[in-house]
Amino acid sequence: MPSNAATQAARLSVAPMMDWTDRHCRFFHRQISRHALLYTEMVTSPALVRGGAVHLLDHNPEEHPVALQLGGSDPAELAEAARIGAEVGYDEINLNVGCPSDRVQSGTFGAVLMKTPGLVAECVAAMKAVVDVPVTVKCRIGVDDQDPETVLPDVIARVRDAGCDYLIVHARKAWLQGLSPKENRDIPPLDYELVLRMAEAFPDLPMSINGGIETLDAAQELIDRGLNGAMIGRAAYHRPWDILANVDSALFEASAAVPSREAVIDAMRPYIDAHLEAGGKLHQITRHMLGLFAGQPGARTWRRILSERANRPGEGCALLDEALDRMQQPETLAG
Repeated sequence: MPSNAATQAARLSVAPMMDWTDRHCRFFHRQISRHALLYTEMVTSPALVRGGAVHLLDHNPEEHPVALQLGGSDPAELAEAARIGAEVGYDEINLNVGCPSDRVQSGTFGAVLMKTPGLVAECVAAMKAVVDVPVTVKCRIGVDDQDPETVLPDVIARVRDAGCDYLIVHARKAWLQGLSPKENRDIPPLDYELVLRMAEAFPDLPMSINGGIETLDAAQELIDRGLNGAMIGRAAYHRPWDILANVDSALFEASAAVPSREAVIDAMRPYIDAHLEAGGKLHQITRHMLGLFAGQPGARTWRRILSERANRPGEGCALLDEALDRMQQPETLAG
């Protein structure tokens, strides 16, 4: 995918989220939006290069456009991981410079790399040298006691000069000591204005913003203020139809009709059947579908039936039909 196509796809992207944005989640999201850019969970370069865990790159052709997020800090190893990712068909290779978890820090990658911007630039340059697809970076505005006004422009300038095609900025600091990964997603204050100033200061590097974006309207407002795109994480996962159903027409000027929730379920049926036939379990897919009816009458019934029964042996698409039927019963609607 050429760089300009990657930039276009990134107008609205779904954030990489560990344990959430696996291949089943991405296939599900793709049935709602044909154009939003989807990301894998973070895959570490040691797992691919030293561990040979190429199965972590499994994906369905329908997922495109889809980006591979890598975690690592060794330029040569990241280059090899990027080469493998591009070879199996990913449209973009993204470097994680934002994850604050202890496990990531111990591997010297993620948000801790904000402390070594020169190394981040080396990693970007090494990956750029071996792949033809866009190489992008997702970072924080700073970590711990760093001054974001100083460190963020330094990081941006270095990755731009190294050839970075696109930057996604999570508009919060990460506190590597004292806050859990979950707390790091909520407690450090958002600073959208800083990211907007960076987009203005670096007009030659396309830039998306991430963090605390709950609605498509909020994403559109940030784009209208000068950003190239917006990345939405938890809201897109917990309320997928609300976020993704109208994005193609709103941000990508596509003319296709908005899919109904029932049409999305129907589109999932052949995929589910194939997964079950290959020995998979229903809950591996339906756990990502629990929020499809968020805010709608009967949504609690839908979630409860799938949550309680999708992990039972022998369950298949008939359980989706039962959940839909139960949602429409008068006592369910009244509740």
